[in-house]
Amino acid sequence: METAADGATALRRASSGEFDLVLLDVRIPEKDGMEVLREIRREDPGAVVMIVTGYATLEMAVEAMRQGAFDYISKPFKKDELLLKVRRALEHEQLREENRKLHEELRARFKFEGIVGSSPKMQEVMRVAAAVAPTDATVLIYGETGTGKEILARSIHDQSRRAEGPFVAINCGAIPETLLETELFGHEKGAFTSAVGSRIGKFEAADGGTIFLDEVGDMSPAMQVKLLRVLQERTFERVGSNKPVRVDVRVIAATNKDLRQMVRDGRFREDLFYRLSVVPIELPPLRERQEDIPLLAQHFLEKYRAKYGKPVTGFTPQAVRKMRRYPWPGNVRELEFAVERAVILCRTPEIWAEDLWLGGAGPEGTEDRLPTLAEVERQHMVHVLQRTEWNLEEAARILGLSPAQLRRRLDQHGVQLPTAGRSGGR
Repeated sequence: METAADGATALRRASSGEFDLVLLDVRIPEKDGMEVLREIRREDPGAVVMIVTGYATLEMAVEAMRQGAFDYISKPFKKDELLLKVRRALEHEQLREENRKLHEELRARFKFEGIVGSSPKMQEVMRVAAAVAPTDATVLIYGETGTGKEILARSIHDQSRRAEGPFVAINCGAIPETLLETELFGHEKGAFTSAVGSRIGKFEAADGGTIFLDEVGDMSPAMQVKLLRVLQERTFERVGSNKPVRVDVRVIAATNKDLRQMVRDGRFREDLFYRLSVVPIELPPLRERQEDIPLLAQHFLEKYRAKYGKPVTGFTPQAVRKMRRYPWPGNVRELEFAVERAVILCRTPEIWAEDLWLGGAGPEGTEDRLPTLAEVERQHMVHVLQRTEWNLEEAARILGLSPAQLRRRLDQHGVQLPTAGRSGGR
């Protein structure tokens, strides 16, 4: 521990050493405490600074936190009060450091970008993924909607010998059965009324790389037969052609359904099931890995504070408790949406519990009623559309959809676009 009698000395010592915490009095000789705070944060944006003042007002506290202070304490204060605030600040910094080290460790061991988790279940997921990535084995990823199945599939691809090849994803459950065959295998000119030219499908686009078949359990029996043939023979025909097309592609599939039960019920082919599940990986729902919630939340905070240029550094303990109590029916995807929204709306360096709108409720809403996944999806689509002033094309790009896909989902949820939004313009 070191002390400084004036602002200039404080800045010299802060720049020459590494400190877990800086207790800074607002009124110190030579330099204003707020000016010292700004200079410390300019030199070290991650510095944890607590303001000490005998002239505390709400305006001063808000301004100090806008400038990057973690917290403030008013004189006179009790020893226990100070120790509690210091402990809270150090726990916050420890969480940030654990998150940073976890990222470095994962990058060094697995190089799996976007996958965050130190829980035993996630460590096992990454162990299996790391073992299967260098092979060409077919992988079947199980997990509820929003658990990160496509992120895991892409990470496996990135660590494979096919990493320089394409990664092509398709959601089999989001495409009508009449169009799925064309999407997967392509078509020849004149194959149907609107086929004014030839077009390759996703399998050809993925040649030399990996194709990710999301929600494979939604495939019709007829499509299951066609997929089985590709897995067995690595050939198929485009719609409207009898000429076989050979591809060199690795298949990673995913589902949120119980395929074993579907096999028993006669709704999914047993031979296709075994072809797909050479190496099964089960992604746990977020409610079963609560210890990962603070790490994931900090990961998303870092992502969106950079995207939106917001000086947000972390979460208050109350916000962390609120996130850990909530059951997250939308899993990691819902957590990401909640953190993104909080980063946009918060006005202090920390996200408070009141900044987190969980379960579709606003800051004054109740957390008791759990939303359906459809409600979570509808809420976020409307939120993105409002932020883009109902520009359909821009909102679709942010959501990772095509404008046509977004329009279909909006229709499913009964969301009406304003006239300007229907044309994609502002």
